[in-house]
Amino acid sequence: MPIATATRTSILALLFNATAWADIAENDTTSPHTQIATALHTADPGIGGTMSTSEAAYTSYARVNINRTSGGFTVSGNTVVPVANIDFPAATGGTETITHASFGKTGGGAAIIFFTGTVTPNIAVTTGVTPRLTTASTVTLT
Repeated sequence: MPIATATRTSILALLFNATAWADIAENDTTSPHTQIATALHTADPGIGGTMSTSEAAYTSYARVNINRTSGGFTVSGNTVVPVANIDFPAATGGTETITHASFGKTGGGAAIIFFTGTVTPNIAVTTGVTPRLTTASTVTLT
């Protein structure tokens, strides 16, 4: 079943910008999540996976949190784009290939994923490499 464009925009704005969806949903006013966690993966975590499924494990890897505001993400139609490049910690050891990224709930561990997608081109991580998702990286709700 297709999702109307206005609905897609409202869902993405609520998740990524903490923008209320008039008469439908509002951001938590008492203890809202103020950031979105971004994780890297060596395989597709799948629709049933969590942020820790196939998560990168190179030495010094850590998830990166981005503010849930228009200063963190731009929402337009059914697409979300980070406002700035997302740089992960540089590898101090290990070798792996990053094939996917996910955006989800902060808090570490097996947090829920909001969206996941393929990283193109894949990122070959070795010592000294700083993995980066660029402002050309998009999340699309279809």
